[in-house]
Amino acid sequence: MLTGELSRRTGVNAHQLRYYEAQGLLDADRGASGYRDYHENAVLRVKQIRHLLGAGLSSEDIAYLLPCATGEAPELLGCPELLAAMRSRLRRLDDQMATLARSRDALADYIDAAERTGSESCPPFDDADPEPVPA
Repeated sequence: MLTGELSRRTGVNAHQLRYYEAQGLLDADRGASGYRDYHENAVLRVKQIRHLLGAGLSSEDIAYLLPCATGEAPELLGCPELLAAMRSRLRRLDDQMATLARSRDALADYIDAAERTGSESCPPFDDADPEPVPA
């Protein structure tokens, strides 16, 4: 099937499909006209890729995992290397979440402190210019 048909059947735009191919996630043959020709199993593969991207995995992670994927969801075989890669990604996500939580807490502290001091100590604002006007 051509790129347009694969795009219609999966809801993924052609640019993304070409990106998946460039990342080694999707294979296409080239017809005599030079157009990409995808096999029928490309529909399943694109759905697997989308699910794995939705889990926060990178295209590099997905390239590593796809040989162990079955079904649309997909289900992954629990080989030790695969589990180690997924655990590593989970740790990175946990670290990012902890960093975001610290940032959120710091911002909330700044808001609380600003609310306690009140607006009397703020420099006046010009309605036409949101920047503070020097006093």
